[in-house]
Amino acid sequence: MREMKPNAVPTAEEMRRASLERVAIDASCRRAVLTWYASAVFWLLVGSTFALLASFKMHIPDWLTESGWLTFGRVRPAHLNTVAFGWGSMAGIASAIWMMARLGRVELKYGGLLVVAAMIWNIGIAVGAGGILLGHSTSIEWLEMPRPAPIILAVSLLIVSACIFVNFTRRRERHVYVSQWYILGAMFWMPMLYITAQWLCVELPARGVVQSAVNWWFAHNVLGLWVTPMGLATAYYLIPKVIGRPVYSYYLSIIGFWSLALFYSWAGMHHLVGGPMPAWMISASIVGSMMMLVPVGAVAVNHHFTMQGHFHELKHSPTLRFVVFGAMSYTVVSVQGAFESLRQFSEVAHFTHYTIAHAHLGMYGFFTMVMFGSGYYMIPRMTGREWASNWLIRLHFWSCALGIIMYFVTLTYGGWLQGLMLINPDVKFIEIVVKLTPYLHGRSMAGCLMTFGHVVFGLSLVLNLSGVGKRFGGGR
Repeated sequence: MREMKPNAVPTAEEMRRASLERVAIDASCRRAVLTWYASAVFWLLVGSTFALLASFKMHIPDWLTESGWLTFGRVRPAHLNTVAFGWGSMAGIASAIWMMARLGRVELKYGGLLVVAAMIWNIGIAVGAGGILLGHSTSIEWLEMPRPAPIILAVSLLIVSACIFVNFTRRRERHVYVSQWYILGAMFWMPMLYITAQWLCVELPARGVVQSAVNWWFAHNVLGLWVTPMGLATAYYLIPKVIGRPVYSYYLSIIGFWSLALFYSWAGMHHLVGGPMPAWMISASIVGSMMMLVPVGAVAVNHHFTMQGHFHELKHSPTLRFVVFGAMSYTVVSVQGAFESLRQFSEVAHFTHYTIAHAHLGMYGFFTMVMFGSGYYMIPRMTGREWASNWLIRLHFWSCALGIIMYFVTLTYGGWLQGLMLINPDVKFIEIVVKLTPYLHGRSMAGCLMTFGHVVFGLSLVLNLSGVGKRFGGGR
């Protein structure tokens, strides 16, 4: 959300007209947003099931081994793809559709086409996840889905991007808000990233180490130039919207955007530290990772000073609770990621559960929590009904918040211990396996907590869509 004009006090008539405008915009978005978001929650529940199976198999390796499609090598990539491309991408797109209409002060155009795109996307995820479970994975991380799933997803993604850009050109509000910068960036970057990586890693694979470089260029940038912009766009819109005050600094937010665009695309190859890669490529990637402290600092300062004096509102607003938790997690995980790229740090942390903890704090602690907050704000405006139960909302928040904290702390400590033991030539590998078992039990317990929260959220959404809940009062 942009900074408000300091001396502009709207009249009662202007406020009434603005409210009616927002109601009309929300009505135009209803079918498209609900289709994308409800589908996202469905894939979240499916992906959570796969996640629990994979987690339990880490310390019960003989469980369900009689079923080939339930082996760890299949359920783990099925989890990653259903959560990242099913839940994450679909929830982000739902939020982007709604925010672009709201910020542009224009009713959604081509809503029916966006519904069709959601159906196409769902087919792509179903085909991709099914192919992985049947043993047809490409075995390339983040690109595991076999044909024709990537083609289906690419078609849907191009439709979504085109619709969002068209709606942006039709806007009545001429100022471009910071949330729009992030969304437009994501809608430009992701089709380029996905199609290029799919082509160079799967369709016409590059040879040798080039394929590894492309793979991690994509795997890291799908987080930094797709997931992160969507999450930050949502946080930048909802925090000021809920507390009713402007963003602390519009110009600081633009610095954050352009430094993200400049530095993040360098960062992926620090995952290949120690590999057979040109040293200059790894070094450039490490520099890019450290330079990410610039946009992270800009975002952290902006969010903190925007919230200053309003932290007490976390008790009353579920949206604010989830979004602020996500924004704080973004700062932590980004600073951690910058230092994790260093060669000396990677010597211990690389190939351990420490990296798994880091990835989950970003994808879940930051992005997923922000998307939950987005849902709590958007859905009542789409359906015209409040959420059925505040108790269920609190249960959802604390299950997920405590779950991801437990997950992160357990695997961060256990992973660092694992790394120290791996580089010690006097420690036998079986000793490491035995030592890590309690931490893997903790991982599964945390996963159960988070999955329970997802079920609670799914129940709340079903109740709302079914007509349970008080009538929602306004279009704010």
